[in-house]
Amino acid sequence: MGGKDKGFGLFFRSILKAFLILSMIRPVQLTDAASLLDIYRPFILNTGITQETEVPSVAEFANRIEQTIAERPWLVAEINGRLAGYAYAGKHRERKGYQWCVESSVYLHADYFGKNIAAALYKALLDLLTLQGYVNVYAVITLPNVNSVSFHEKFGFRYLTTYKKIGYKLNQWHDVGWWEYQINSYNANTLIPFPALNNETIDVICKNASALIND
Repeated sequence: MGGKDKGFGLFFRSILKAFLILSMIRPVQLTDAASLLDIYRPFILNTGITQETEVPSVAEFANRIEQTIAERPWLVAEINGRLAGYAYAGKHRERKGYQWCVESSVYLHADYFGKNIAAALYKALLDLLTLQGYVNVYAVITLPNVNSVSFHEKFGFRYLTTYKKIGYKLNQWHDVGWWEYQINSYNANTLIPFPALNNETIDVICKNASALIND
């Protein structure tokens, strides 16, 4: 099957799923904040995957979402009306010279592991970032984390370096590795803010990604 035919197949499969209300990738809404914080909370309290140590309030988390989507994508996976995970692109650094770089993150509810949801979220996220004109996407991974390393490298991320004993959480020091993925050629074109992207284009990208989710 050619690439074009395969693309149509993914699109029609996503349409079928939408009618059956099984699963969808979609842009976040501010009203999702409480449910997404429920997904994130165990990672804060029980793991070193994030170096955040205190659970933010729902209002603070909603503010993070609002600030992100003013420039960059934040996507959620919804399965039969329940939020199963999310992915977003965070600002790499504050200095303007770094504006073409982002840091990607993905979190899943424990009930939805093994359904290819993270891959679907990342597929849509990276496609949108490419359209916007971003150049480098960085994944910051607390080590060891074989699953996350493998996941990112399958997408094309390449290992850069490890910061040794940079984070202290849950009574231990953590190494943090950096992976990089170049999604556009190196240029200084004007970035397209996420809200300025065509809504129909966003919808097609999300529907195609939704087709990757395993039932």
